Amino acid sequence: MTAKTDHATEVRREFEDVVNLAPKELEAWLETDESRSVGWGKDDGGESVGHEMGRRIVELRRTTKDDLTDDDLAAMRKVVGYVRRHLAQGGPEEDVEHSRWRASLMNWGHDPLRK
Repeated sequence: MTAKTDHATEVRREFEDVVNLAPKELEAWLETDESRSVGWGKDDGGESVGHEMGRRIVELRRTTKDDLTDDDLAAMRKVVGYVRRHLAQGGPEEDVEHSRWRASLMNWGHDPLRK
């Protein structure tokens, strides 16, 4: 294995550790109004960054390890960083299930209520 292959394997492993929604689950979630109502919007008022990344995560989950590009690996690292930062901040003390914090994480492929 080369250093690049080792790196890609590690990034993929970390990505799979934090993304706990299956592609079909994430696709269904992204169709909800709740999913569209959270996240940091772009200047044009369109789709939020997290919602857009959710669609990219679906693609990444369906991409074989051998077909990952450097851009794919960068997106996967971004997902890992986002999920870990938000989990470290902790969520609301009450009603996590219906919180914007959870909805935002779910756009990024992670349901904090799932163990």
